[in-house]
Amino acid sequence: MTNEEPSVLEPEERAWIEEARAWVKAHFNDDADAKYETLSGKLGVISAILENGWVGPTETGKLQALGIAFGDALAQKLMLDWITVDDSYGRAPALRWPGTSIVSFPMTMISKRIEDGEPVDIHPLFEGICAQLTNMAYSGQAQ
Repeated sequence: MTNEEPSVLEPEERAWIEEARAWVKAHFNDDADAKYETLSGKLGVISAILENGWVGPTETGKLQALGIAFGDALAQKLMLDWITVDDSYGRAPALRWPGTSIVSFPMTMISKRIEDGEPVDIHPLFEGICAQLTNMAYSGQAQ
């Protein structure tokens, strides 16, 4: 990791992440916490929000909230840890593959695509990111 200093999430960062999760969970009709705990629940609610146009390309905060939910799905599937990274772009929540230098930034994985006018199909995106991270972790090239 060049010029990146990973650290634990600060209380205000944890609070913002919880607010983002709460916004996403509010889109469930009932049993939001139970539904959000499942991988299919996380990916399904993100997909529904995008497919129904409930968030637009100028709503960066909401798009980043979807990125937090997407990150929660990645963390659940791959057993990744939420951290904070300080780099030349500032301070941001990220996911780290434990015991390695592999870091990803799911908070912007959806927002950047939507803001650039790209269609986002959550399930193939999720599978692709999982495959990339797994390949990196097991390639022998990660520190």
